[in-house]
Amino acid sequence: EVQKLNQQLEEKNGEIQQMINQPPYEKEREILRLQKTLAEREKAQATSDVLCRSLTDETHQLQRKLASTAEMCQHLAKCLEEKQRKEKGNSDEQIPTERSNQVFLQLLYNETSLQALICNLQEENRMLKQKVAHV
Repeated sequence: EVQKLNQQLEEKNGEIQQMINQPPYEKEREILRLQKTLAEREKAQATSDVLCRSLTDETHQLQRKLASTAEMCQHLAKCLEEKQRKEKGNSDEQIPTERSNQVFLQLLYNETSLQALICNLQEENRMLKQKVAHV
């Protein structure tokens, strides 16, 4: 392994010597090419950051809408339960329905929250991988 590393070191030294021995205009051309590549990558990263922020904002907005929809469903379920109690006069049968509705809505909200969290973590992981690759 040491020999392999020494060989790689010699290859890198050869590349450095080759760059040093290049005429100045070749060096400048290479520097300009690298600067252009860096600028393109920074622009792509900025675009990616904007899109990520936009998606994050949209995710939060959708989570708020889901929460308000869940609250509305709970309210409607309670109203329906009260109406059924008044019509049937039997409140004992309706209590399990209310509880099952609440459990269902809570599970739906938790699943959506988990999915959003997973998406955020996957996006963050992808961005970190890009940064590592860039470095």
